[in-house]
Amino acid sequence: MTVAEPYLVQPAAGVYAYVQPDGGWCLNNAGFVTGGGRTLLVDTAATERRALALRAAVAAAGAAPPRTVVNTHHHGDHTYGNGVFAPEALVLGHDNARSEQLAAGHQLEAIWPATDFGAIEITPPDLTYSDRMTLYVGETEVQVIHPGVAHTTGDSIVWLPRQRVVFTGDLVFAEGTPFLAMGSLSGSLRALELLRSLGAETVVPGHGPLTDGSAYEATARYLRYVAELAREGWAQGLTPLETARRADLGEFAAWRESERLVANVHRAYAELAGKPEGVPLDVPAVLWDMTVMNGGTPLPCHA
Repeated sequence: MTVAEPYLVQPAAGVYAYVQPDGGWCLNNAGFVTGGGRTLLVDTAATERRALALRAAVAAAGAAPPRTVVNTHHHGDHTYGNGVFAPEALVLGHDNARSEQLAAGHQLEAIWPATDFGAIEITPPDLTYSDRMTLYVGETEVQVIHPGVAHTTGDSIVWLPRQRVVFTGDLVFAEGTPFLAMGSLSGSLRALELLRSLGAETVVPGHGPLTDGSAYEATARYLRYVAELAREGWAQGLTPLETARRADLGEFAAWRESERLVANVHRAYAELAGKPEGVPLDVPAVLWDMTVMNGGTPLPCHA
């Protein structure tokens, strides 16, 4: 598998998005804000090699070494590289992002044992918050906002109000399929409403190319599609896998990682059963069902 090299996009003065094509499994986006001799980094990367490349990209842009890292959530593709920037950088995240990262540990190595993740030391947030907080990088205001349970229980939106740029984390997968196994379908819809209310002009998704507010509408259409599909399957007594295998993805068929549909149906079923948003699912069962949906082939780690 040939993967294109990461690249930088500068949507505003002192604001950079670090995009890792093709945005598939373990190829997340990051970014940084620089000014006044300081740099704030949004997310890291899944492997030591890729985190070191991100650090080099920050330096090549003429930015100071990051002294703050904001994690948009706990998943390893966004946090495994934290140790490359710590202890010089303080890592910030939602309360649940810290606890979930510690609980997950070296989960990616367990899922993808053949991938060379390098020397990864689990480095959870040093500073946590519960609702929202504001930081300043030089003259740039950076708002870090928890949208509630959505992609995970500990998501953070990073919003730059003056520049009208938002880093959504995995609340948005541009050209890719949402993934709700550790979050909430209904909560994700609420998070999209929050994102709409910000009025961003540039949207840096957790995966995929930069986009705009139209990505919220596409994501919401998919989530409503999953909700209706799950209601029908639930009413007929079908398993999540049976429901997903019968589905016609229509406009969403071209999105990356279509096998995530069954994971999302698992989450929708949990909510239909009245379980709390974000309640842990049977992860091995969800991974197995996604493997079946992927034609019986294990999920590919693109990192």
